[in-house]
Amino acid sequence: MSVELSWADLPEDAALAAAVCHDADALLVEVELAEAELSLVLCSDAHIQGLNQQWRGKAAPTDVLSFPQEDEDFLGDLVISVPTATRQAAERGTPLGDELRVLMVHGLLHLLGYDHETNDEDLAEMAEAEARLLRRLGWSGQGLIAAVTGA
Repeated sequence: MSVELSWADLPEDAALAAAVCHDADALLVEVELAEAELSLVLCSDAHIQGLNQQWRGKAAPTDVLSFPQEDEDFLGDLVISVPTATRQAAERGTPLGDELRVLMVHGLLHLLGYDHETNDEDLAEMAEAEARLLRRLGWSGQGLIAAVTGA
């Protein structure tokens, strides 16, 4: 299996786990990395806030964090806060599954070297990559950058 899912500090949800793994596998196939391994962690706001503080110096929860690895067979770790994703889905009027897809796309692009925080050109490039991947997969919704910036 190319995706290894774990639950950091939340009770396991078999239906959510199956949907997330299915979507993550489809995403890896779409970016032609079906043989690569990806670690996906679903967690609470408290857990992701600790990681955000430790690695980015930000004492607040966030929706997704990416930890790339310098290994061609292991892309890295994606950590997604389910409570934050749930709130964002409600704010945007979308199902939780769609929000998790958007967060996986965003996080995977970071693992592949995209960075929207460097300059406007990189921001636009990553926003287009998000939109393109979501369209190619037939997934509804807009990319995270477009959702946040209103672009």
